[in-house]
Parts: sequence; C-alpha cells; structure tokens
Amino acid sequence: METHDKPDTRQAFGTVKLLVAAYGAVSAAVFTAVVVLSITGHAVTSFMWGRASGVLASAAVTYWLVTLAARGSRSAYVRVRIISVVVPIAIIVIDLVADGLPTWFVVVQVACALAVGATAFIVNGSRLRGAFPKAV
Repeated sequence: METHDKPDTRQAFGTVKLLVAAYGAVSAAVFTAVVVLSITGHAVTSFMWGRASGVLASAAVTYWLVTLAARGSRSAYVRVRIISVVVPIAIIVIDLVADGLPTWFVVVQVACALAVGATAFIVNGSRLRGAFPKAV
C-alpha cells in the first residue's frame, strides 16, 4: 500500500476536501450575491466583481489540486501546501487595503480565508508530509 493510500492519509485528505469545498461554497455565495446586487441595481464595484470571481476560481483550482494530491501527486500536494498558507493571507491583506468594501463582503471573504487557512494545519502537518517525502 502506497503511503498516500493509507487510511489516516485518506481521512486527512477527506477533511481537506471538505474545508476546500466550504471555501468554494462560500466563494460561490459571494459571487452570487454580487450578481444579484448588480442585477437589482445596487452599487457593485469592479473590485468586488474581480475579487468574487478570483476567489471562486481559486477555490476551484485548489479543490482540483487537492484531488490530484489525494491520488498521490506530490507536485499537487506541494502546491496545496503553498496555497493553504498564501491565499488566506492574501485575502485578508487585500481586503484590509481595499477601500469602500461593504462589511458583509469583508466578513464573508474572511470566512473564505478561514476555511482555506484551516487546511494549512492539515496539509503541512507531519501525517501528510510523511506521505509525500522529498525526492532524493
């Protein structure tokens, strides 16, 4: 049995997939809210459009990479490790720097950051690192 096929590794990836799916669901909700606000004539900035689209796309790519990593792809695993640390920081920092964002938008973006950030503790933990040893 390969290391990435062990029950504890599969369980860890199951949790990561669940967290990334939550990140995607919240991202989709934000994008939907931006669409609805726009259709109903409320003010929606180009930043909100770009941000909602970008975070949703990031969630889709992250889920795809987690799926590849769960199948044993070391390169996908390394990318997920990086994403799980960088994306939450980027989401929060950009939202702090941006002016004029509605409070609800920032709060939901922070929820996205927390969901994907929680994966960092799992994918950077010893259990999954041991499943993907460095090539010699």
